[in-house]
Amino acid sequence: MTNDRELILKEAPVNKAITSLAVPAIIGMMVNAVYNIVDTLFVGMLHDTTALGATTVLFPIFMLISAVGMTFGMGTATVISRKLGKQDKEAASHAVSTAFFTTLGIAIIFTILGTIFVTPLLRLFGATETILDQAEIYGSIIIAFSVFQMLNMNMNNALRAEGAAKMSAAAIALGAVLNIILDPVFMFVLDMGLAGAAVATVTGQGISTIFLLSYYLRKKSMVRLSLRRFQPSVSIYKQIMAIGIPTFLRQALSSFAMAMLTNAAAPFGDSAIAAIGITLRVSMMPMMVLFGFSQGFQPMAGYAYGAKNYARVRESVKFSIGWTTKFATAVGVLLFIFAGLIMSAFTRDPEVLERGTLALRLSVIIMPTLGIQLIYAFLYQALGRGKPSLLLAVARQGIFFLPLVLIMPGLLGLTGVYIAQPIADALTVGVSIILAVKINRELKIKETEAR
Repeated sequence: MTNDRELILKEAPVNKAITSLAVPAIIGMMVNAVYNIVDTLFVGMLHDTTALGATTVLFPIFMLISAVGMTFGMGTATVISRKLGKQDKEAASHAVSTAFFTTLGIAIIFTILGTIFVTPLLRLFGATETILDQAEIYGSIIIAFSVFQMLNMNMNNALRAEGAAKMSAAAIALGAVLNIILDPVFMFVLDMGLAGAAVATVTGQGISTIFLLSYYLRKKSMVRLSLRRFQPSVSIYKQIMAIGIPTFLRQALSSFAMAMLTNAAAPFGDSAIAAIGITLRVSMMPMMVLFGFSQGFQPMAGYAYGAKNYARVRESVKFSIGWTTKFATAVGVLLFIFAGLIMSAFTRDPEVLERGTLALRLSVIIMPTLGIQLIYAFLYQALGRGKPSLLLAVARQGIFFLPLVLIMPGLLGLTGVYIAQPIADALTVGVSIILAVKINRELKIKETEAR
């Protein structure tokens, strides 16, 4: 199995190699997105706009939890792919072990502090007085068991980096399917309501964590995870954080941006918050496909770069940009056309329906360009380039979105809240294109010198 994965990274045709790595990741990410949508559908069955609002408030906190795991997961993933390209498996094993146990320690601290300060945390992320009680019920459970989500993000990214995308996808799918099955059981059969949705979520995550950990413990992975290999050092953390910090900033800023979005919508009522929550979950589905494809692309690019096969890196970029752009364009058109019909599946509230339809249509306007953003962001991560990764990480949700979400509502009201993100995306595409020209020129020069 190990040899097969190495052969895919090293010798398989680029389109087949990326597809074989991306498809399992896409399936896993899609299932993850579907269970978030199903979660929202079940919560919508409570016929309580405040419950939908509560899950909207928790969504950015959920992303912040994921950000911690992704910080070490994505940072380690780039180290793993490059080290494997150089045939240095022991260095890769030290990196994955250090990242895992560091994440575990941070998760424990986060759980303790998050549980103590859950109420002010929820207020910070946009919980209104009418939503707060429901948000506390849901949030207390999610935060108390956040260790599962952090470790899952860590191990999933590490496994994808070594080409074990199928295992990663299976773990995500297992947790998501269990969540979908347990949602109605806890919420309606056991009459736990919104608390049942949270319990179903953390139960699925916990089983997924056990499944992933067993893969390492059974020594099925190319790299080894063990306490003996947990050797924290400035050198290892520097390699991990070169990409881990930009990853954290991107995720944390996304989380903060969602909180800002919720706060900006709050003056327009709970229906505006609920509409944003539904829009975020629906638009997340195509985003998960793009993320999944990018995660299939990253180990391919990192391995090829580590092996100094620059022509293969450039070919990978070209194929990936083409695929993601075509996909994002097709899905964006469909979501725009059927926005009203999609919203009606989540709510019977006419105000939420009207506002959500507008929000969804505005959110997909710039979708065809998202592939360019993601592929070059993941390329710089794969190459271990911290500074451009950092720039791309903070540009979309930091440099551009935060000022816009403060300014646009004053100019256009609620429509200004909805349109802030598409404008930020358009500006980020411009930055991505500038960096794309630079890295493509560099890779072409390296390819010429390597001949």
